[in-house]
Amino acid sequence: MEGEKTKAKTGISGLDDVLSGGFSRGHVFLIEGEPGTGKTTLSLHFLLTGAEAGERTLYMALSETAEELRQGAASHGWTLGDEIEILELIPPESLLDPDQQQSLLYSSDLELGETTKQIFDIIERVRPSRVVLDSLSEIRLLAQSSLRYRRQILALKHYFARFGATVLLLDDLTAEDADKTVYSIAHGVIRLEELAPIYGPERRRLRVLKYRGQKYRGGFHDFTIDTGGLTVFPRLVAAEFRKSFVRTLLSTGIGEFDSLLGGGIDSGSSTLILGPSGTGKSLIALTFAMSTIARGDKAALFIFDEELGLLFDRTKGLGMDLEEFQKRGDLIIHQFDASEISPGEFAQRVCGSVASGEVKTVIIDSLNGYQAAMPEEKALILHMHELLQFLNRNGASTFMTVAQHGLIEDMRAPVDVTYLADTVILLRYFEAMGRVRRAISVIKKRSGFHESYLREFHISGKGLSLGEPLDAYQGVLRGVPFFSGDNARFAGPGK
Repeated sequence: MEGEKTKAKTGISGLDDVLSGGFSRGHVFLIEGEPGTGKTTLSLHFLLTGAEAGERTLYMALSETAEELRQGAASHGWTLGDEIEILELIPPESLLDPDQQQSLLYSSDLELGETTKQIFDIIERVRPSRVVLDSLSEIRLLAQSSLRYRRQILALKHYFARFGATVLLLDDLTAEDADKTVYSIAHGVIRLEELAPIYGPERRRLRVLKYRGQKYRGGFHDFTIDTGGLTVFPRLVAAEFRKSFVRTLLSTGIGEFDSLLGGGIDSGSSTLILGPSGTGKSLIALTFAMSTIARGDKAALFIFDEELGLLFDRTKGLGMDLEEFQKRGDLIIHQFDASEISPGEFAQRVCGSVASGEVKTVIIDSLNGYQAAMPEEKALILHMHELLQFLNRNGASTFMTVAQHGLIEDMRAPVDVTYLADTVILLRYFEAMGRVRRAISVIKKRSGFHESYLREFHISGKGLSLGEPLDAYQGVLRGVPFFSGDNARFAGPGK
């Protein structure tokens, strides 16, 4: 594409997506963020990608030595060879000369004019296509005034423009006052942020504050720094994704359950399974997964709450060999630690599972664990809205579980997402005949008819079984029903 040719790719696929292809060539961009947010790592991605394409690249280091830079690159498995020119603007010998050690800063050793001359000389010699200047805080200290600092940045910008270089200016935001001098000069501005949650590791996110003449993906985008560099997870916009598919009615494989659901669940729809702990929410969701696999399709299971080995042992006793299905590739299982994953990364994992078109059923167990990864309820609902829209538009059937607080009578969910789901299945405990029993009902189905009755259900070694409608009882949802008919009808064992 013509537009792609005018872009300098960063080498980070998620960031290139956010930037609609990369950085516009021949312009100056500001990358700002506090120390440790990943500015240097992003810059090395940018230079290495250019070097691989045969472009001449230059890294001008004002705040660290070339050896420190190479060590940082080596931690990601990268080798900075001759294809990346590194210019140190701190003469190492001056740091070792006792006569020159007048302060911790080197502004007394290198005047601004001398620094600028070194930059101009190296640009003339190398004539790079991609340049990184790290960092602006050193030039700001040398300039000593806002006016001189702005003029210096303008001079550098015009000089870089003569050679058509794409330039990244790094700023570590160490100035005492918020200095936005470069905002009006730069063609684009990207801010990297690091958040420290109350529990768990740091979270990182980025935002494009400015990009002249270019549409970009706005808002915050989660990213991680691991061995190998940055991974950016662009904010999901479901409206950008749509596939055509034939909507069909999917059977659960259990006649009474299908009757309760008005024939089954529509493909490309979302189902929420609500109930207190232990009522069988995960089992019901897995029942849909098993029926999917029986039809010859694949299912994906995303687990927050249960240890994988325990899940395998527990479900095997219910007639579901999840481990075997996983080995065969029919069931794709992802287990997450809520404190270790960001909402953006989770959304990308889920969307990636259905992108190939093979996975037809997605199970998220549970939204309580997902909420722990992002405690802000309003943001959770927005994330879930986009995620469910994406899955629905790609023909995947989604099943989510939510554990409600309490056991009987007044039930409360940590977050209300019932209005997002196309179908809502409600589970309850109730006491009858001296036993604690389970009831199931469908309280919402957008796509058509469903039973309004409650049915008792049982969990046994053969899995899930449902009984006849509990039309002879009233008050089941309150937990202590009373008999109002001729016969008490309960299904399965223990009646």
